Amino acid sequence: MKPIVVVGAGKIGSMITDFLNSTGDYKVTLVDQNQDALDRIAEEIPGISTVKANASNQQEMEAAFKGHFAVINSCPFDISASIAHAAAAQQVHYLDLTEDVASTRLIKSLAKDAKSAFIPQCGLAPGFISIVAYDLARHFDSLHNVHMRVGALPKFPSNALKYNLTWSTDGLINEYLNPCEAIVNGQLREVPPMEELEHFSLDGDDYEAFNTSGGLGTLCETLEGKVSNLNYRTVRYPGHRDVMKLLLNDLRLGERRDLLKEIMESAIPVTMQDVVLVFANVSGVKNGLFLQETFARKIYSREINGKLRSAIQITTASGICAALDLLAEGKLPSQGFVRQEDIRFEDFINNRFGRNYMEDDGKNPSASVRRVA
Repeated sequence: MKPIVVVGAGKIGSMITDFLNSTGDYKVTLVDQNQDALDRIAEEIPGISTVKANASNQQEMEAAFKGHFAVINSCPFDISASIAHAAAAQQVHYLDLTEDVASTRLIKSLAKDAKSAFIPQCGLAPGFISIVAYDLARHFDSLHNVHMRVGALPKFPSNALKYNLTWSTDGLINEYLNPCEAIVNGQLREVPPMEELEHFSLDGDDYEAFNTSGGLGTLCETLEGKVSNLNYRTVRYPGHRDVMKLLLNDLRLGERRDLLKEIMESAIPVTMQDVVLVFANVSGVKNGLFLQETFARKIYSREINGKLRSAIQITTASGICAALDLLAEGKLPSQGFVRQEDIRFEDFINNRFGRNYMEDDGKNPSASVRRVA
């Protein structure tokens, strides 16, 4: 059993802990500064160990990581630095879920001289969407467009935002406010968040999508000079973007992130009844023909190990747990910076965790991978 540390006892951290513990292949230690959260999860998931420690304190993190195979960071993006530095100091493998561009740049710099692997952005977006898009792209002789669209949505929207909280509020606000990377007409650019609104339909449902930060991962760097247009947009139900722009810009709550977080968490309920939409569309030349290929999936909440888990919990935790498995199996580099596009789609989707992206509970019209030429 490989010893693993999971830092962060929130919604995603508890799902990761449950996934890994249930395999019998990993000995999991859950770390958090909230003893009540640790006690609750330890009661729900027998067999794990817990350590109360402050993730912002590098010394406490180093003590918790000593002698372990890998650390999984499921904390908010703004405390990634101490965890990553501690992992480098203890020479343990590091994996995280961050969508924050600055945090990823720090991870990349630490990885240059590291004796272990540093694998950031292992969730859904960034994460799985990059694996899918790159897999589609690598089969073309030349590329024109690579479009990536992802949304975590309530199955039963019931407010003006048509949205419920399903993951980190800090991460949500961060991606709505920070500049977004894109390749436009062959040039690497920063584009404004919440802009370039588009509408589309999938399986008879209407959606909108708009620019948000971080979802591309490292694909801009990987595909620069090889693609005309590359972009990532978050999917919501129609009308969401306009209400959020009112809050963020007109009421200037984007300048008061703590207040915005407090308002959202007190007014917008969490839901476990959600659906994750993953949509990647690539066009280019293959065998002399101008073609388009598409991957489309909807993943729903369902019961796992006797407990109802949300779709965003399942997809995010599956991404990072699959990456850990592939690292342990020697299918990923064991040293330095590892990109999501270094993970082969076939390896991921055939992994015991990766297969969660292909589960069909009978509600999923997009139950099979659709690659449409």
